[in-house]
Amino acid sequence: MLFKLPQGNVLVDTSPELRLQLLAQKIRRVDAVLFTHEHADHLHGLDDLRLFPFILGHPVPLYCQAKVEDRIRKVFDYAFSELTETHPGSAPRLNFHRIDDAPFEVLEQTVQPIQLRHGPRFDVLGFRIGSLAYCTDLTEVYAESKDRLLDLDVLVLGALRERPHPTHMSIGQAIELASELKPKMTYLTHTSHELDFEATNARLPENVRMAYDGLRVTFKL
Repeated sequence: MLFKLPQGNVLVDTSPELRLQLLAQKIRRVDAVLFTHEHADHLHGLDDLRLFPFILGHPVPLYCQAKVEDRIRKVFDYAFSELTETHPGSAPRLNFHRIDDAPFEVLEQTVQPIQLRHGPRFDVLGFRIGSLAYCTDLTEVYAESKDRLLDLDVLVLGALRERPHPTHMSIGQAIELASELKPKMTYLTHTSHELDFEATNARLPENVRMAYDGLRVTFKL
């Protein structure tokens, strides 16, 4: 997920295929990264950020919770070595900004974190900028977080498959949540191979659709 803002591009998570996605969508710079959580499928493309400091003129800002920073420092320990670099760009240059559930500023825009439950023993963050919110890898939006998801133009919502899953919403659960929150449009993401794109779209409500690589939407700041 990428927020294109007047001041630059804010990426959400660094998925393993990050380089391919950036090339496919002709994204030439990433100005900041927000992390929802530290699972591998949301983290392990981080090394592909290593060239952006040449464009930015400074390390890439990473906005994440303490547990995400801890995982990054372990998995990508070479990025934090005290050894002298053999050459510029030999490791990602990163600058951590610690966040929790309080709003924070990125590129002159307010980002609102959304507390989400990702199964019985794990919490993650969603993010809202303006009238668009991105909430993936969830089974539940905490009651105290739902007010932060009202009056949306676009809600991007994780929905893995038709059958229930212990750590992800099903299609039915996502439709139910969208009906409660009433965004103008909901796009379902983080879907599995079990869902045929056309057949699933055909049985979704009119204002709920499957997301896809390269999808672009507009929203108000």
